[in-house]
Amino acid sequence: MDIGLLSVSMNVYSTRRIAEEAEKLGHYIELIDHTKCSVKLGADKPRIYLKDEDITQEFDAIIPRIGSKVTRHGAAIVKQFEMNGVFSTARSLSITRARNKVRTLQIMARKGIPIPETLFSINPDNIEEQIKLLGGTPVIIKLQEGTQGLGVILAETKKSAKSIIDTFYKMDTSILIQRYIEESNGEDIRIFVVGNKIVASMKRKSGLDEFRSNVHRGGSTEAVKLSAKEQFIALNATKHIGLGVAGVDLIRSKKGPLLIEVNASPGLQGIEAATGVNIAREIILFVERNGRKRRK
Repeated sequence: MDIGLLSVSMNVYSTRRIAEEAEKLGHYIELIDHTKCSVKLGADKPRIYLKDEDITQEFDAIIPRIGSKVTRHGAAIVKQFEMNGVFSTARSLSITRARNKVRTLQIMARKGIPIPETLFSINPDNIEEQIKLLGGTPVIIKLQEGTQGLGVILAETKKSAKSIIDTFYKMDTSILIQRYIEESNGEDIRIFVVGNKIVASMKRKSGLDEFRSNVHRGGSTEAVKLSAKEQFIALNATKHIGLGVAGVDLIRSKKGPLLIEVNASPGLQGIEAATGVNIAREIILFVERNGRKRRK
């Protein structure tokens, strides 16, 4: 099978691992820097170009690893592959849904998936009332499209919360505000879903003087056993967003597990190290089961 791996560099751990496992399983895999791709519409059939090379008919399947800064462009490239009948481990619509935290949480709330109390607004005139609606401080303030813990702020006092929220509103930056779940104790759970199967899960704990548990923020990791409800949430959240490969983040609260986020391009490094699971291989096996050889 010929596989296109949409990523900006083979130096990225997750990209390199996926490529390694594809080659071990006998597939041809090629890095496609989606930031260097163009789509030509009109006059002739739509064409996808990598620089000046027509790659419209080159691949049986694609694995998108789209960065947050180029979500719209990356999703548009994925959409064009989809329209040409190429299997993708993440649909274009699912990528844009997952990248927007508010949209993800709206879908989860509608489907009955438990989430922390969350508020989003653009009104700078009633910030105090917004904080009060969440039970007061401390609160978590998040950029709607942040990744790897970037753009996530803990505001411990009403004064600091009002100042931070007001600043974001004046910068016309989209944010959401969440109730701080104290009992989570700086821990969360990352669950890796491939297809309709949980392939690995780990607990992440924040480092000293840091409440964010992301590996990129210095958090520690260990394998963790999931409850039946945590498994149910992870599998259904992935299905509701429409992803073939996803990283689902949960926290444990007094009320049970709460969904925080669904990631369309979850990293492999931390979770492969913590669990010993060959997740890259699982992704390629998923592509084998769902992709088809196309006539060139």
